[in-house]
Amino acid sequence: ATAPTSVRVCVTGAAGQIAYALIPMICSGRMFGPATRVQLHLLDIAPMASALKGVEMEVRDCAYPLLDKLVTTVDPAVAFNQADAAILVGAFPRKKGMLRKDLLEKNAAIFEAQGRVINDFA
Repeated sequence: ATAPTSVRVCVTGAAGQIAYALIPMICSGRMFGPATRVQLHLLDIAPMASALKGVEMEVRDCAYPLLDKLVTTVDPAVAFNQADAAILVGAFPRKKGMLRKDLLEKNAAIFEAQGRVINDFA
């Protein structure tokens, strides 16, 4: 018998609402299949570190049988290290009075920086 397949997955914006909905799907096999084991790397920005810790505790409490490893970090180099898949849902939220152009520029810079880290570490 062959060893079960394992996938290393990085999720950005991991303390946010979108990631909160995605994480159970990833860990339960709904995203990569019921025989694929998961090494989950959760990334968020430093101001969200305490919320990220809460997400970590919840994921651990769920005891997903497919979850082999859980890493939570505010360091993109750690989060994207050897990632097989990256789900980039972390972005700057639109603030009241903010022009769409300004929002796009801010988020383009975020995704450009993450692209560089993926290129260097994944």
